[in-house]
Amino acid sequence: MPKVRSLFLSDIHLGTRACQADRLLDFLREYPADNTFLIGDIVDFWAMSRSICWTRAQNTVVQKLLRRARSGDRVVFIPGNHDEVLREYCGIVFGDIEVADEMVHETAAGKRYLLIHGDQFDQVTRHHRWVAVLGDKAYDLLVSLNHWLSWGRRKLGLAGYWSLAGYAKRRVKTALNFIFDFETSAVHHARERGLDGVICGHIHWATLRQIDGLDYINCGDWVDSCTAIVEHGDGRLELVTWTASSPAPRQLAAPVEPLANETAEA
Repeated sequence: MPKVRSLFLSDIHLGTRACQADRLLDFLREYPADNTFLIGDIVDFWAMSRSICWTRAQNTVVQKLLRRARSGDRVVFIPGNHDEVLREYCGIVFGDIEVADEMVHETAAGKRYLLIHGDQFDQVTRHHRWVAVLGDKAYDLLVSLNHWLSWGRRKLGLAGYWSLAGYAKRRVKTALNFIFDFETSAVHHARERGLDGVICGHIHWATLRQIDGLDYINCGDWVDSCTAIVEHGDGRLELVTWTASSPAPRQLAAPVEPLANETAEA
């Protein structure tokens, strides 16, 4: 595939068993980019303080990103709450990778977006850290259960990927209210900055839509949904869900409509 202008990735959670590094590698090979923005929770220091799972594929992800930076492509790392220890290095360049607390990105179409992880809009993470850590462990449990459910589905010959964590989010009203509050706060912050929208991560809920006239864009994650945002050469933004599960031929889910045609959900 020809180079795209920009990739936006978040919530990879390197260092954990749940990280789907193999699928991310397939995606990165398919999408060379002039700019790669890593929008937080790339390395999961929270989980690594309990136990470390660092696979060869995860190591290759790091090497591939470093090679992109060394080859002249721009790579920017914006730390999140799970890799917040790196926030003290904002403004420094490591191995040609820029580290920034946040930044404003202008697309080829002239739209200006705030790039920020998003934990700043999460009142639980900001003011009740112990609850956030407990929730993190509960999410890890869901992901582990999903691994065995996926194995069972394959044995039964059931096609497609089914997400237990996603199902729980859709069914639990409290989780949905949290997501909507998060989205509203993120858009409000972008509006105060005089920007066209925000590109973030944090809540593992990929979407690309308009809220009150501004663009709200969430990259999703590489633990559960395997999603990313792609900026094409004309500035068009696309939410891509990577569905390839094996080396045999790679396949992408049908792309969503361009952002300009998205409307706010009721």
